Amino acid sequence: MIVIEKNVGPKIFWEEFGNKVCFDDDLTINLAKREEDDPVHIDVCYDQDKNLVIGAAAGRYYVAEIDIPAREYHEVGEGEDTHLEPVPFDMDKVTLTLWAI
Repeated sequence: MIVIEKNVGPKIFWEEFGNKVCFDDDLTINLAKREEDDPVHIDVCYDQDKNLVIGAAAGRYYVAEIDIPAREYHEVGEGEDTHLEPVPFDMDKVTLTLWAI
């Protein structure tokens, strides 16, 4: 995972395991399930009660942003039997941007 610190200050505790990222042992997101044919952007915020939420509309303070690149495909087969199959999800291509909390 590519990690960027957006600004100076302490960041939320997070950990990566498999295709998932977990924030503060509270909010876990399976990023492979979020992958689509177009890039995906996920905002992780605190709401007014300091609960972690997904989406800036539900939140008040940014904690992190996750950017998942568009799903990639490769050709499989030969001739008329050629078809596209998705490339397996790759956490190394995901960008996690952390905000000071």
